[in-house]
Amino acid sequence: MAGRGKHRRPRTNPLTRGVAIAGTGGAALTLPLLGATYASAAEAPQSAPAVAQSVPQAAQPKSLTYTVAKGDTLYRIADKYDVSGGWKKLYKDNRSAVGDDPKLIHPGLKLKVSTTKAAVAKKATKSSAPAKPAAKPAGGATKATQASAKTYANNLDGWIREALDIMAQKGIPGSYDGIHRNIMRESSGNPQAINNWDSNAAKGTPSKGLLQTIDPTFQAYHVDGTSWDPYDPVANITAACNYAADRYGSIDNVNGPY
Repeated sequence: MAGRGKHRRPRTNPLTRGVAIAGTGGAALTLPLLGATYASAAEAPQSAPAVAQSVPQAAQPKSLTYTVAKGDTLYRIADKYDVSGGWKKLYKDNRSAVGDDPKLIHPGLKLKVSTTKAAVAKKATKSSAPAKPAAKPAGGATKATQASAKTYANNLDGWIREALDIMAQKGIPGSYDGIHRNIMRESSGNPQAINNWDSNAAKGTPSKGLLQTIDPTFQAYHVDGTSWDPYDPVANITAACNYAADRYGSIDNVNGPY
């Protein structure tokens, strides 16, 4: 950076410091000398121009229309569009269209969605197909479609641990003990268990899998990134825990038929 110089006033002849003589033919006029005025003006500090600062404004919610696709749930749609207030706010805004049961929404239903996501607004009217069920590895267990560096044992312990990792990513509460306790009561750890005798079975929706979910509940509370097969251990656990969290606060609070 260059050094700061000192302002120096130019030297003036003592005889002409106060006045200047201008020839006018035969007469002489005395005029005030303006050089000093100019110099002081040049030395006066200049104020920096004001710079307008733009104040960022908070994104305003946008209302858009979403067409329900097969496998959609209010939870999934609210999560996708970052709806303030979650699926409950989405249900409240669309109760007249959805009806009294927020778990039952059908493909083709038009929902009003309030979102601050500008990028997804253009895609709102296009329904997205649900993720395809993940292929089952040897042994019958289906792994979550989300990429993960972790590996899990193909047994009850591994299924619970994988489900817990997915639940942690989605903000679904629950503990190992709470899940294990309810699985042993509902299915004794058999992922292919099915109840063909109770009232649900009489209605055509038998309870299935490790935590004995009926198809409407499984579909309504299905967790994105897992299989759509209700017999899939991890998908069954995560959907049941998602339902239990909505109704009871957590699967840990469930100690009997739910």
